[in-house]
Amino acid sequence: MTRIDDVSFDLLFGEARTFPAYQNTPVDPALLVQIYNQMKMGPTSMNCCPLRVIFVSSPEAKEKLKSCLMPGNVNQTMQAPVTAIFADDQEFYKKMDRLWSHQNVVPMFEGKPEFTERFAFRNSTLQAAYFMIAARGYGLDCGPMSGFDNAAVDEAFLAGTCYKSNFLCNLGYGEKSKLRPRGPRLPFEEIAKIV
Repeated sequence: MTRIDDVSFDLLFGEARTFPAYQNTPVDPALLVQIYNQMKMGPTSMNCCPLRVIFVSSPEAKEKLKSCLMPGNVNQTMQAPVTAIFADDQEFYKKMDRLWSHQNVVPMFEGKPEFTERFAFRNSTLQAAYFMIAARGYGLDCGPMSGFDNAAVDEAFLAGTCYKSNFLCNLGYGEKSKLRPRGPRLPFEEIAKIV
C-alpha cells in the first residue's frame, strides 16, 4: 500500500481541529454523498455497516435539535450548516444477507439485544470516525460532541425506527479565529505497550 504524504496527514490529523464556530457557508448535499461513498469502504466487523445518519440542516430541524442539546453546545450547533446525528441500527443484521452473503449470521444476533447493541455501537462508532476523516479530506471541519440528550434526539428524529443515537457532529467550514490553543495529547509510552 502507498503511504500518503505528510500534508495529507496534517489535513486529517495534525492541523485538523474541533471547531466551536463556523462560517456562514452552506455544505452542498452532494458533498455529503461523496463523503459517505468514501467512508463506506472502511472496515466493520463482518461488513455489518450499522451506521445510520440524519443530516440536520433545515432551520426547522435545527430548532427541533436545539432543545435536545446541552447549553454549551447550542450556539455552535445552530451556527454549523449541518449537524450529523450518527446513529446505529439495532437491526443491522437484517441487511447481512447482502453484506455478508457467504454465511447466514442472523441467528448470531436475532433475539440477543445486548450483544447486538454492543456490536452495533462499536461498529457504528468506527464508521462515524471514518466519516469525519473523510469529511476532513474533502475540506470540511468537524465538531463531534456527546453533550446532548440521547433519548430526546431519538424521540425527535429516530422515532419509528430501530436506530439509536450515538453522537452528534457539526459539519461546515470552521471559523479559525475562534479556536482555542490545541490541547495536549498523551505520549505513546503513557498509553501503549508493545509485548
